[in-house]
Amino acid sequence: MSETITMKALVTGGGGFLGLYIVEQLRATGHDVRVFSRGHYPALTALGVETQQGDLRDAKAVDQACSGIDAVFHVAAVPGVWGSWEAYHGINTTGTLNVISGCRKYDVQRLIYTSSPSVVFDGTDHINADESLPYPTKWLCHYPHSKALAEQAVLAAADPHGLRTVSLRPHLIWGPRDNHLIPRLIQKARAGQLRQVGRGDNVVSISYVENAAAAHLQAEASLRNSTTAAGRAYFINEPDAVNLWDWINLILARAGLPPVTRKISSTMAWYVGSVLETAWELLGRKHDPPMTRFVAAQLSGSHSYSIAAAHRDFGYRPLVTVEEGLRRMQPDLDARLAVL
Repeated sequence: MSETITMKALVTGGGGFLGLYIVEQLRATGHDVRVFSRGHYPALTALGVETQQGDLRDAKAVDQACSGIDAVFHVAAVPGVWGSWEAYHGINTTGTLNVISGCRKYDVQRLIYTSSPSVVFDGTDHINADESLPYPTKWLCHYPHSKALAEQAVLAAADPHGLRTVSLRPHLIWGPRDNHLIPRLIQKARAGQLRQVGRGDNVVSISYVENAAAAHLQAEASLRNSTTAAGRAYFINEPDAVNLWDWINLILARAGLPPVTRKISSTMAWYVGSVLETAWELLGRKHDPPMTRFVAAQLSGSHSYSIAAAHRDFGYRPLVTVEEGLRRMQPDLDARLAVL
């Protein structure tokens, strides 16, 4: 019987949706974990995790977090579709550069970066697309731009004789404890603010959160003994894409809410998004507009990705089926509805 190899792992953003699942899976397999985050999370204390609070833009704080670490899971980022370039670039891009620097300073061996398929989103449909997609030259919002710059830095930092890096691109992460996608969907549905954008025939890839977390551990394990995945990016999602609006209506049905019936054309949604972006800019508003060009394109277009490369290079295969994921999420949905 082979001896289990344990390590000291750093998870940035370990108190967040995906980050917490990564921490739980690392602890379940016997690894020591340190979390670097901006907030305090009682759930991490309960897991026996070392925590350090700080800002990714603080290079000294990031350096300290990387001290004595074998592998870094860099999950932390500022998401969204609205805000200043300084904020997105500072946290998502410069913050990642600080992580890379900390890894090099303290001889960290492996860096697993959480990216996004949006880094290659060019406004057109992607159907079972693979990693040959290029980075676009124009961007509809700051999030994908800042993440793309960070991903490129992570991949360029790969050194077969030193720091081995990999970038994972989970698409549309969902599941229990989601604090962003599902709550906003339910809130908008209850307020009568949901509208189908486009014809309603667009397909998307989805990533159940426990599967996305497991992919991070699988990629890290691969980097220990091989350079195959080093310096590469991989799409991470379920094997089969779903119709986006059927999927949304399924979630709504499980939440006891009616399906989306009101519609808006993709052209009109794009126009409305453009107008609202201009208005928000002029008014200096900080919160997300009800519609943007990026959101219009995401809700009306197809975005599905092949996981063949991840399966080939580090054995990625979803462990939890969509049906089982829905079953596991139901108590969470019921609990959220009880307090809304």
